[in-house]
Amino acid sequence: MDGESDVHVIVRLTGQILPAMGLSATNDTSVDLTTLTGRTVVYVYPRTAEPGVPSPEGWDEIPGAKGCTPQSCSFRDHAAEFRAVGVANLFGLSSQTTDYQKDAAERLHLPFSLLSDADHRFKEAMAMPDFEADGMRLFKRLTMVIDDGKITKVFYPVDDPAADAENVLKWCGENRVD
Repeated sequence: MDGESDVHVIVRLTGQILPAMGLSATNDTSVDLTTLTGRTVVYVYPRTAEPGVPSPEGWDEIPGAKGCTPQSCSFRDHAAEFRAVGVANLFGLSSQTTDYQKDAAERLHLPFSLLSDADHRFKEAMAMPDFEADGMRLFKRLTMVIDDGKITKVFYPVDDPAADAENVLKWCGENRVD
């Protein structure tokens, strides 16, 4: 998806009906986003770092790569506020394995599940933007607001991962679906 304009990604994804498929979750369930009723927010991120393990070579120079932990912590810190504005479900999504994500969710004290698309089936079905780093195929950072299985709003690119939750929360508060 390299070279695709930011506007094109937003226009292409907005209004899409999600594919029916289970995504492995850190709470030991499989989540099919199409079956969830009400508003769902899914923030998509490249990867969370493993403590004590260096980031892939050149990681800090890749636009939008750095900031996964601050982004997750910001959604954690605003989780109750998302519920207060009618968000029924909140998830993070990456291509990392569920086992690794469980460690990250525990370490970061996340009150919501992380979803794994390690086989890239969801990413491919949605034609989501990605990039390669150190031999890994990773998601480009974006956030989707989903209402009853259909994407209502896409935040892309996410230039300030730590501010993503506040931006999405503001939009959800202004565009309630209660």
